[in-house]
Amino acid sequence: MEVRADAFAVDAACSGNPGPMEYQGVDLTTGARVFHFGPVKGTNNIGEFLAIVHALALCWQKGWHDKTIYSDSYNAILWVSKGKCKTTLERTPQTEQLFQIIARAENWLRTHQYRNPIIKWETQKWGEVPADFGRK
Repeated sequence: MEVRADAFAVDAACSGNPGPMEYQGVDLTTGARVFHFGPVKGTNNIGEFLAIVHALALCWQKGWHDKTIYSDSYNAILWVSKGKCKTTLERTPQTEQLFQIIARAENWLRTHQYRNPIIKWETQKWGEVPADFGRK
């Protein structure tokens, strides 16, 4: 199989757009959930972006600089590579906490030179990403 076992898979789910959003990361070696956040009002793309940054930060903290991170979101991978969450979500009192988390994630990307590979999960070839919430 082309998928590396020493990896995290991340995914987000959102009911509506915007709506209640959550994200999680799964260890591909064990199948165990390693982190989860939400639900908060947001969008799927924001969740996908934050899930990747969360995985990167966890890897940094643990010294896992070669662990691969898989995401099925092309947009989120692009946003992470550019260091900016390009959301169009309106900033309101209801979304302010999420915008603070986004700012923290963008700052983390600016201040850390991570080297973890971030790879697009090929759903057509490999099936649903293991971190999928199974709500489709």
